[in-house]
Amino acid sequence: MTHTPHDAATSAATKAKPWYGQLYIQVLAAIVVGIVLGWRWPDLATSMEPIGTTFIAAMKMLIGPIVFLTIIGGIAGVADLKKVGLTGLKALTYFQVGTIAALATGLVAINVFRLGDGVHADTSRLATSGDVGQYIEKGEHQQWWEFLTNLVPHSFFGAFVEGDILQVIFLAVIFGIAIKSVGRIGEPLIAGVNRLTEVVFKVLSFVMKAAPLGAFGAMAYAIGKFGLSTLTSLGSLILLFYVTSVLFVVVVLGSVLAAYVKLNIFQLFRYFKEEFFLVLGTSTAEPALPGLMRKLQFMGVERSTVGLVVPTGYSFNLDGAAIYLSLATLYIAQATDTALSVGQQLGLLAVMLLTSKGAAGVAGGGFIALTATLSTVGHVPAAGIMLIFGIDKFMSECRALVNFYGNAVATLVIAKWENGVDLARARQVLAGHVTAAAPATHAAESPVRSSPVADTEESARHSTSEAASPRA
Repeated sequence: MTHTPHDAATSAATKAKPWYGQLYIQVLAAIVVGIVLGWRWPDLATSMEPIGTTFIAAMKMLIGPIVFLTIIGGIAGVADLKKVGLTGLKALTYFQVGTIAALATGLVAINVFRLGDGVHADTSRLATSGDVGQYIEKGEHQQWWEFLTNLVPHSFFGAFVEGDILQVIFLAVIFGIAIKSVGRIGEPLIAGVNRLTEVVFKVLSFVMKAAPLGAFGAMAYAIGKFGLSTLTSLGSLILLFYVTSVLFVVVVLGSVLAAYVKLNIFQLFRYFKEEFFLVLGTSTAEPALPGLMRKLQFMGVERSTVGLVVPTGYSFNLDGAAIYLSLATLYIAQATDTALSVGQQLGLLAVMLLTSKGAAGVAGGGFIALTATLSTVGHVPAAGIMLIFGIDKFMSECRALVNFYGNAVATLVIAKWENGVDLARARQVLAGHVTAAAPATHAAESPVRSSPVADTEESARHSTSEAASPRA
């Protein structure tokens, strides 16, 4: 592959950037400072909450427009609209299989180690407090099919105001198909969407400069509010969840990636290191969504595939949440001396396959899905979630990270399935051989559609801190 002088200059500038100027180093340092502050001065640390929540709110503000514009641009760029439907169908099929695998992994782990045995919790004495009572009430009244009926927003802007990703996806798919269907009339709109996408990603680059502050505020508040001592009370359950999650990502997802896509999961970890620390610091995968989409496109994944699979996966492909759901449900059953047969556990798995989708992107979604599961089955008392409420915050980071990598792998699998990925380029990027934006000659030779989002100096740096304008 030949590089233009611009590429060489960009690469040289990247190499000359000091280590302390890298976003992931800054975020990591902010996390450490937040932990120390929360440990030594908890009262001061809890007052840092607005810093973290404001950054997350700013990121969520951009998620809707990014998803909407990316999906429209991706659909409008597809030659055959049937391909969009096939891609969506394949993605949903993979999501269900992946969720079943994650749920089964959690069930096996908690059945082997049985950490709840010996707790003998009396649910009649478990008083719900704080937000838990609201989560239980909402979960008990939530039906498994509600995520389908809630797809349609009450108004066009309502989906963006409420921040409901599923509703934004629904609107984007309809608008994308409509623009594509009107032919030449829609071409100016497509061009406008592409230009507006560049502007939104530039706004994102401004917001990402505050990522270290956001990570500091969120981590300081978490440690100051809940305390490190919380980790010792149910440390074994936290440890089991983390070990199970790591094994699922490395063994299950890594095997799928290696066997089918022929890519290395450890190289994928290194490639998404900035996003890793961002998710770790904020305890949510949403701030890393734009970076995930941009970097997948830079790897050589077709824009339409990225635009459709990644946002949908953030609602339907929650591997981390699935592992947590199965572990927590069985732990509560064991702790409350509720015996469950193999058949009943398989029934739980079927119910969780549905309830895990019901509260995606909702505050307290994990608890709502957990309560909905327990209420649907009826064997395990819902009040038992108080047993794990104190440690939930320390599991949220791991849930978000597994969700993030699960969607990265899912997109690569679907792209390979659809022949929509340049694997040679992907291997070069993951190996670190491509560190500058792809030259025009590569874009012409590759079957993957070039996009204004992927072709940026930001992608060249493998960083989410800046999003430079694309070359002409």
